[in-house]
Amino acid sequence: MVTWEFPPRIVGGIARHCEGLAEALVSGGHEVHVITLDLPGIPYYEEMEGVKVYRTAVQLGHPNFLTWALLFNHFMEKKMAEVSQKAGFDLIHVHDWLTAFAGISFKYYLKKPMITTIHATEIGRAQGLHNPSSLAIDGIEWWSTYEASKVIVTSDSMRREICDHFHLPWEKIEIIPNGIDTTPYNTSVDRWAVRGRYGVGSNEKLVLCVGRLVPQKGIEYLIQAIPMISQRRPETRFIVVGDGWLRGHLENLAQSTGYRAKTTFTGFIPDSEVVALMTSADVLVVPSIYEPFGIVALEGMAAGVPVVASQIGGLAEVIEHDRTGIFAHSRNPGSIAWGVDRVLSDPGHSKWLAQNAKELVQKTYSWKAIATKTVEVYEEAAG
Repeated sequence: MVTWEFPPRIVGGIARHCEGLAEALVSGGHEVHVITLDLPGIPYYEEMEGVKVYRTAVQLGHPNFLTWALLFNHFMEKKMAEVSQKAGFDLIHVHDWLTAFAGISFKYYLKKPMITTIHATEIGRAQGLHNPSSLAIDGIEWWSTYEASKVIVTSDSMRREICDHFHLPWEKIEIIPNGIDTTPYNTSVDRWAVRGRYGVGSNEKLVLCVGRLVPQKGIEYLIQAIPMISQRRPETRFIVVGDGWLRGHLENLAQSTGYRAKTTFTGFIPDSEVVALMTSADVLVVPSIYEPFGIVALEGMAAGVPVVASQIGGLAEVIEHDRTGIFAHSRNPGSIAWGVDRVLSDPGHSKWLAQNAKELVQKTYSWKAIATKTVEVYEEAAG
């Protein structure tokens, strides 16, 4: 398995996806080697829950992200060739475009099949191809799907997107949703103590949003909805968890609404604290404008918090409106405000939504079920 991020290096959802899948594969009796990037203070080799993790020292840097990615692929290729001298690999599983070069090179070096999982596309993330780097990344994504024996995506909407955009044969694409480890969410926390740490009073309602602060997450539309929500429900407080290059803009936007004092931006916080906040919130808002799957919604469902999410992409496939969550129109602050009010206005119905969602996650989105489906794809590719 080849991925640029793997715990404790966590940038987005790929790290957790690879960790959950790798551990479930090992539990199923398979041997998994992960090639990933180094991180200061972390061993270059270790076994994590039976997964053999090799971290690659990247000896050259560059301020341009695309250039840096091309550089670290070179060092990954060297590490993969070294590891292959003592491990008999049956196939290579590459995650997203960032490690496509190393994966494709390794495919030809080993003469073994390559699987690629496309977690998101550049044209979707950037809402178009607006500069040379985006065009190059789009080309790398196409190349990785061309070289792969099978392409895995996490939702039907992503299957349609990459088939249409990259002109791929329908039968080459396999849909396997994201999984989630529900264990961290099956815990009891002192919700009043958690809320108190963030200045949320005992008589206030907590509206939570978790995600990278980048345009595709649509957090600006939640911020624009805050005045409408607050006018209907003055007792609401808002917490935005996560970091990203859009943070300054979002904080200024919150200031411009006149409700900045009701909104807390936490920046990056540990996973354990995210879980504590989710299990202590009254509603989780996922206002994305592009979401191939929506792992944060799944986490909220596992935590037992009612979810209000954009009816787009993979979110539209994970959530059933008014049964396991509430849909809002994407890019529509008024619709988001309506969804939050729908949850807060009917505690009994909201509790029922949360219970349904939690049951769905436990039944359908366990890593064991995801690993079983993934092994079927491996077996087909490996003959």
